Amino acid sequence: MKKNILRELINDNKPTIGTHVLTVWPGMTEVIGHAGTIDYVEFTATYTPHDLFALENFGRTIDLFENMSSMIKLDQEPRTYLAKKAVNSGIQNALFADVRTVEDVKECVASMKPDTPTGKGKAGVAMSRHMGYIYPNNTSLADSIKSAEDGVIALMIEKKTAVENLESLLSVPGIDMVQFGPGDYSINIGRPGDTDHPEIKEAELYTIQTSQKMDIRPRVEISTWEQAKPYLELGVKDFSLGVDLAIIHDYCKTEGKKLINLLNS
Repeated sequence: MKKNILRELINDNKPTIGTHVLTVWPGMTEVIGHAGTIDYVEFTATYTPHDLFALENFGRTIDLFENMSSMIKLDQEPRTYLAKKAVNSGIQNALFADVRTVEDVKECVASMKPDTPTGKGKAGVAMSRHMGYIYPNNTSLADSIKSAEDGVIALMIEKKTAVENLESLLSVPGIDMVQFGPGDYSINIGRPGDTDHPEIKEAELYTIQTSQKMDIRPRVEISTWEQAKPYLELGVKDFSLGVDLAIIHDYCKTEGKKLINLLNS
């Protein structure tokens, strides 16, 4: 059974660094793995076209690297189906988008947990990649149950009702991490794109402090390492650094403009 690096780091109360990919090409994930600085790669499936074969190839690529694990960001519907297919593909951890209610959170947790007396989830036997494709024997079945139990469950907090009822949402057992989503939150409160507005910054701070108070790790998405500094002062130790499409866009825009200026000089 592959080690879940993200789970081990959280259990040891150590910092974590993730990164996003929208490109599901395995080569992109391999390049990240060879960098040797990233603890887990998040396939942000909510934003990009993909199929179930792509999930398996993503899982296989992560397995090439002993010190890197995987995460998938899942759409709000159908949560259970998507989580099951991701786990069956060997993706160890999940970030759930658009949670609004306690019932939403309970469904997210159940979709990742094993259907055991203690897990009380919905994950069962499957002739899939994470169980070796054939009907599992006792060893592989025990490994898959342990893997499901160890999966890190993270929530996007990006709706006004989620912030207002945050303590109730985070009281559901099984939540490991939260991520405030300023973009969706700005839309939800009628201030689309105004992510620096004091009301949105206040909601972000409240999310961070409340999750910390409840022993749940707040994660912050940043574009550069310098942006981590003010969050470190708040006690944040989990960061997701960059996203492939934005990095390519920024490079082409910045360097292309410089080259255009040189050619026109």
